[in-house]
Amino acid sequence: TDDNGQVLSVEIPNFVTLEVVEASVALRGDTSGKVMKTVKIENGAEISVPDFVKEGDIIKIDTRSGEYVERA
Repeated sequence: TDDNGQVLSVEIPNFVTLEVVEASVALRGDTSGKVMKTVKIENGAEISVPDFVKEGDIIKIDTRSGEYVERA
């Protein structure tokens, strides 16, 4: 902050861990055989994750891309 208490910059971490609060049914992926599904995380965002991720799991997300990284 500056002398007037104004924020000059904010640094966002590269990764965050958030809880899965809602999970949908998995959809068959492309020819690679990956099975992905959409989940809602505690901040309200929806992201694609592997089929094994379930409601209540804590997952690691890359804030630069918004993509699932791993279960935490």
